[in-house]
Amino acid sequence: MTHLTPARTRLALLSLALGGFGIGTTEFVAMGLLPDIARDLLPGLYASSHEEALAKAGLMISAYAAGVVAGAPTIAAIAARFPRKKLLAWLTVAFTVGTIASALAPTFETVVAFRFLAGLPHGAYFGVAALVAADLMGKGQRGRAVAYVLTGLTVANVVGVPAITLLGQHTSWRVGYLAVAAIFFLCTAAILTFVPEHDGDPHATIRRELGAFARPAVWLALLTGALGFGGLFAVYTYVSPLATEVAGTPERFVPIALIVLGIGTTIGNIVGGRMADRDAMTAVFWLFGALAFALLTLALLARTIPGLLVGLFLVGLAASAISPAIQTRLMDVAGDAQTMAAAVNHAALNMGNSLGAFLGGVVIAAGWGYVAPTWVGLALCVPGAAFAFAGWTVTRASSRQREQTRQQEPALR
Repeated sequence: MTHLTPARTRLALLSLALGGFGIGTTEFVAMGLLPDIARDLLPGLYASSHEEALAKAGLMISAYAAGVVAGAPTIAAIAARFPRKKLLAWLTVAFTVGTIASALAPTFETVVAFRFLAGLPHGAYFGVAALVAADLMGKGQRGRAVAYVLTGLTVANVVGVPAITLLGQHTSWRVGYLAVAAIFFLCTAAILTFVPEHDGDPHATIRRELGAFARPAVWLALLTGALGFGGLFAVYTYVSPLATEVAGTPERFVPIALIVLGIGTTIGNIVGGRMADRDAMTAVFWLFGALAFALLTLALLARTIPGLLVGLFLVGLAASAISPAIQTRLMDVAGDAQTMAAAVNHAALNMGNSLGAFLGGVVIAAGWGYVAPTWVGLALCVPGAAFAFAGWTVTRASSRQREQTRQQEPALR
């Protein structure tokens, strides 16, 4: 990659973050528009049971997450050798087409199918963008580079998601999704204009990239991230009814709740990136404790508007800080398969997205109320922390074994 002026470097980083902004908007806007989507696509079910209709509409979110899970390792394995600028541009084109198709699909089933397809480029985009950003920012700043790209996603929760939610509520959820497609079109133009040419890894092979999955520490890190984000999305998916049905706010208050949560995720992302550069594993332990505290706070205080806003802010802050820490951890333990490590983190996080949305829908459909998903998220923190501890144990044992081998080598000579 050629040397860039500071101004050109900032424009390149902003272009990468704009992609994250579009992805965050397309992924999360369904949370705020879930009642509108349910009324439009499931009118009969919505008329008979709001709870069942909302739970079923949550399948849109699960379908997108499933697309991320399927697409991240597949595209990362195949495309690790490709020039990264062109790859990023093609991925944003795919987002544009998938989002337009979602907006124009005539039935609930076809919308779900197109949301799955729209999710396929998600993990690969963030993975490749993180590698490009890391080169732009220089050595020793991987965590901050990851956080910078993810800043677009978190800012989407402050600006993009509330704005598109408001637009969709006043027009149609379909108009909202078309506006998201326009963001991806602008992102494609920005990448082609400002991001420098960036070679792929010439030595990458599908076998080498997939070899990351032979490492137990990789699997444990993925499970840790999935369960941590499962806690966030058990709440986030149903934030609209949590605000209106539990806290008793009018529907127009939902964008405000989303903005507060988004501010938390933006701050948490920055904090998590800095913590990851110091010690990714230590950061994970601290952040799981913070997430458990945040979920407990929300569960206990959600029936009042101040309690709802404080709880949402804390949940967003703690959960989003986990992401750069987990991604940095994956890059530490994945060996040469850096493209795979950078991309597959988002598959894990969206497994959590899908799991949280599904389990939250199950407890709502069972009649346990709209606070119940928060308790589901709290329960997911326990195995998440356990997997983090197991990963730390595996890495520590491996380090000791390598040290013993080095100490024995002089004696063998």
